Amino acid sequence: MPDSPSSALLEDAPDFTPVPLARTRHDGWLPARQRMFVEALAAMGTVDGAARAVGMSRMSAYKLRRRPGAESFAAAWDGALDTGRARMFDAAIDRALNGVTTLRLRLGGVIDIEHGPDRRLMMSALRAPPPPNRTKRA
Repeated sequence: MPDSPSSALLEDAPDFTPVPLARTRHDGWLPARQRMFVEALAAMGTVDGAARAVGMSRMSAYKLRRRPGAESFAAAWDGALDTGRARMFDAAIDRALNGVTTLRLRLGGVIDIEHGPDRRLMMSALRAPPPPNRTKRA
């Protein structure tokens, strides 16, 4: 399935050599978990979210990044983080410009439906600097 979300993640995630481990644990940073972490970074744009997505802590991810032999992993991490942040920036701009639907409820019933640009999000996005690789994206 070329159009599935997981295949899109695989295209965005940079390739790398997993960090060599002195000993392996079933709940540790196995090569497959390292790859899933990099894919999650490319999808989410946050280290904390990506670590939680693979069942690991943010602190252990940073420890893995600092290990000897982690240069390829660290480079993939940086690339995936840039991709994820650019994706989140694009989503925020889209939501800010194309709008959101807001329902106002009272006593379990809808009393008002409003659709329009999210001005607060738009102003936040305009104040924030764009992601670092923004000029490289087409």
